[in-house]
Amino acid sequence: MTAPLRLAAVLLLAAGLATACSSSSGSSTGSADDKTYAIWDPYPQFDDSSDWVKLLQKCGTDAGVTVKRTGYDTTDLTTKALLAAQQGNSPDVLIVDNPVVSTLAEAGVLNPASNTTGIEPNLLAAGQQDGKTYGVPIGANTLALYYNKDLLTKAGVDPAGIKDWTTLTAALRKVKAAGKKGITFSAIGTEEGSFQFLPWFWGAGADLTKLDSAQGVQALTLWTDWLKQGYAPNSVLNNTQTTSWQEFATGNFAFSENGTWQLANAKKTGFAYGIIPIPSQAGGTAPAPTGGEFVTSPVQDDTKRYDVSQKIIGCLTSADNAYTTDTTLSYIAATDAVQAKQVAATPELKVWVDAVKAAKGRTSDNLGTKYPKISEPMWTAFQAALSGSKSPQDALSGAQQTAAAATK
Repeated sequence: MTAPLRLAAVLLLAAGLATACSSSSGSSTGSADDKTYAIWDPYPQFDDSSDWVKLLQKCGTDAGVTVKRTGYDTTDLTTKALLAAQQGNSPDVLIVDNPVVSTLAEAGVLNPASNTTGIEPNLLAAGQQDGKTYGVPIGANTLALYYNKDLLTKAGVDPAGIKDWTTLTAALRKVKAAGKKGITFSAIGTEEGSFQFLPWFWGAGADLTKLDSAQGVQALTLWTDWLKQGYAPNSVLNNTQTTSWQEFATGNFAFSENGTWQLANAKKTGFAYGIIPIPSQAGGTAPAPTGGEFVTSPVQDDTKRYDVSQKIIGCLTSADNAYTTDTTLSYIAATDAVQAKQVAATPELKVWVDAVKAAKGRTSDNLGTKYPKISEPMWTAFQAALSGSKSPQDALSGAQQTAAAATK
């Protein structure tokens, strides 16, 4: 398939890969001026006075150029990057959500990364396609379980004793017996729901290429049993990660499956909280999916621009700058050294560092652009099972048939 045809085909996949943020306006193309370098990022919430934009400008200055930065919402950014590549005016540096990297790489939009030394291999895997790495992770976030200390104490639950599915379910049982609500999460029929299901799916030992394996069915049965027993509310079917958090913030739920991005909100709830890793079925930390962005170098007609682009990328991902950036974005760093610095400054991040070390990219295992074709049948399946319209086995068997046909 030629490059233009690949781009056209990949455009059809782009919209479903990530959850959108608020959008911003701005000019969209790179510049022919050899002293002006365009950077696109998915952080429209940051304006020119922010530490993030000041860092971009500093990295440009250090490289001897001026940076022209534009922030887009995540979904819009992917589409614009593909269209810009078709038109031959890609930005010099592109920062995108990690599942999108393989989409852009398959379309021939990105150059392989030139320096990934020291980056955690499980984080790099999210940006790999056919043995090549197409970018550097700027940091990562993932999922864990927040808990309400007061509710667990009143229910007689010691969170340190929650090591597997059996002990977690026993804790939910005690919380319900004490008159409170057990756990809230997002099982909405979108990528957010798949993101939250994956720790249980992978934590059972299941594989995305075999949705209806015995392990996959066990994971979905865990969720459906929680609803049947009243340990989780029916609202999970429509919950986003934000509305799920809002339920937890009422103080009526013992647990919330959510991410590092809620740390600031956790401190505003008015009750004491703690965090534990999501347990695997048989014990230990479940592999949760990685969130976070990669800094990438799009293909340019003028290849002489690459040297400066690499200087900017190296600046953005250097240890000192990564520490500041990851703190701003509530991310865990992508290297051991910076992770250790984060934990030294904020000890409560230790559980998140452990979770990130155990995490896994959604497009890893060379799934690449096959992932969204698997994710949608998967979320359709858990929606059907949680609503009671199908059994976990039937729901996942149908999902497997759909996914297999779509990924041939």
